[in-house]
Amino acid sequence: MTMSTQAEILLAEPRGFCAGVDRAIEIVERALQKFGRPIYVRHEIVHNTYVVNDLKAKGAIFIEELSDVPPGATLVFSAHGVSKAVQREAEARGFQIFDATCPLVTKVHVEVAKLHKEGYEFIMIGHKGHPEVEGTVGQLDTGIHLVEDEADVARVQLAQTEKLAVVTQTTLSVDDAAGIMAAVRARFPQVREPKQQDICYATQNRQDAVKLLSPQVDVVIVVGSPTSSNSNRLREVAKKLGTDAYMVDNAEELKAEWFDGRSRVGLTAGASAPEILVQQVIERIRSLGAVSVRKMDGIEETVKFPLPKGLKQEV
Repeated sequence: MTMSTQAEILLAEPRGFCAGVDRAIEIVERALQKFGRPIYVRHEIVHNTYVVNDLKAKGAIFIEELSDVPPGATLVFSAHGVSKAVQREAEARGFQIFDATCPLVTKVHVEVAKLHKEGYEFIMIGHKGHPEVEGTVGQLDTGIHLVEDEADVARVQLAQTEKLAVVTQTTLSVDDAAGIMAAVRARFPQVREPKQQDICYATQNRQDAVKLLSPQVDVVIVVGSPTSSNSNRLREVAKKLGTDAYMVDNAEELKAEWFDGRSRVGLTAGASAPEILVQQVIERIRSLGAVSVRKMDGIEETVKFPLPKGLKQEV
């Protein structure tokens, strides 16, 4: 069996890099240009194998423990953000620090700090162990309760519920988060919600694009690394709509049998997956029999975030 004779690839729009990822990668590249190698990066700068390996080749060293960074070195915090404890330790060790935390994650941190001063406790909707969640929960010593699903909402024990606010990880499934949010609201009707949802524009746009794409195709391929939360969510969104969906880190991971007898393949990429990988996946699917590539209509993203002081382009 091979692909049907007129098989086509339908490309989701938007897909791939978001503004926060663009900025984070640029911060590491500029730091390397300005200060030379090595530049230390705490945690994978973004959750993509290709990007991390590319930066390693240019002279970035990725670490989890700050004790692995020599005194006086230049250190970059990843796009996912860090806890106050990590920030304090990095400052105490005297590193030159550039913070590549996505500004939309920082917005959540700022909100937590502000409401904490007003006496609020927090429920955070997110995935346990994800670095973004560790960073946000770690903005305070206590008072942020993580919930991963509706069952957790029923179990959560709070010191008080008079002043309670909810925040979410920026890369969740929009639909799953809405369900968990409804459970929070039902149990704690007076809960304060963010003015604008915390799930970021790029996560929302990519999921919306997959919702448009999935019903029109026989199979969906998501380009993204296993650690990437938003990429995993894209695959889940397609599956929930009843379309076969697979996530691959690169073109080598594609399996020919996924395309047997299929006439339309949907293709998207997570917010940390570079377009070069998408192009390689297209080439591989063409070699299996796809004859045309068509772009879907979609939102054009124009968001750009400024670089930190000290790394801006000299005029």
